[in-house]
Amino acid sequence: MAEKNSAPVKQEQKMEMVFNKKNYQLLIISIAIVTLGFILMIGKEGDIYDTRRTLIAPMTVLFGFAFGVYAILKK
Repeated sequence: MAEKNSAPVKQEQKMEMVFNKKNYQLLIISIAIVTLGFILMIGKEGDIYDTRRTLIAPMTVLFGFAFGVYAILKK
């Protein structure tokens, strides 16, 4: 009769990361873009309805969020 080896066979399973280095770099860039947009919104003096505060800064923030979504979905 053949002898059965009762020890479990070890199968090497390589854990694959969900995000790679490039994804994290793109996420950091998107966070920097969003932060820049909020800094542009702050402004200490001048008109509250300035073009920078009402148009450029919100567009920058939205672009940063869109870039963040791209960074997450990039394979």
